[in-house]
Amino acid sequence: MSLSAVAPPVGRLITGNVALVAVSHGTSSPLGQRAVAALVDAVAHRLDETEVVGGFVDVQQPDVAASLSALVDQEAAIVVPLLLSAGYHVHVDLRRDVDDAAEVPTALTPALGPDDRLVQILIDRLTEVGLREDDVVVMAAAGSSDARAVRDCHDVADRLSWALGRRVRLGFISAAEPRLPDVVCAAVSEVSPARVVVASYLLAPGYFADLAADSTSGRVTRPLLTADTTPPDGLVDLVIDRFRTASRTLTGRL
Repeated sequence: MSLSAVAPPVGRLITGNVALVAVSHGTSSPLGQRAVAALVDAVAHRLDETEVVGGFVDVQQPDVAASLSALVDQEAAIVVPLLLSAGYHVHVDLRRDVDDAAEVPTALTPALGPDDRLVQILIDRLTEVGLREDDVVVMAAAGSSDARAVRDCHDVADRLSWALGRRVRLGFISAAEPRLPDVVCAAVSEVSPARVVVASYLLAPGYFADLAADSTSGRVTRPLLTADTTPPDGLVDLVIDRFRTASRTLTGRL
């Protein structure tokens, strides 16, 4: 998805004071809430001269409209989806929120994935669980009814396969096929007695991460974010890169 920006009013030049609105899905999981909040805090710490605020498309508050309305003394805002794939929430919900923004000119960046920095975090998580040469890797993605998000997940699975030098099977937890339990069961029957390892392509702890953990009796990696560790540098870098690319476009800086 390409950057989509709302042009500034005629005669107005945006030169600075561009806020970053980091928008995640939202979760009822306290661990997930802490993990995502830590990511937003890490981004704010790195961008210490930029106003960084959070927002949510579902479950939690504030929603995106409220987050944008709360911005004061800002010339513009950039919404960075803390979503791994660009599905309905990015193409419809956030697109509508940005189009309806009245307080400041607002831009919407692409989702976080696909990106090789996410693949590296997946590899790091696999290393944590002691990935072996004969393990079968299944990547677990949340799933979406939006074909564009499904393609994004296949892209990441292909990148992970290339980086590991082995086949990576892809299973979806919801709304897309093939379903994760079916992929795991097929892998077990095909390669037994080899071990099946599930790589959780999920942003943070929560309902989907619990379902991924229940999908196999083998090893399951942690999500990309956890509540008890510092957010990976690569993920912080990725959010900041999305913001800076959009900021250069919105302000006309090269």
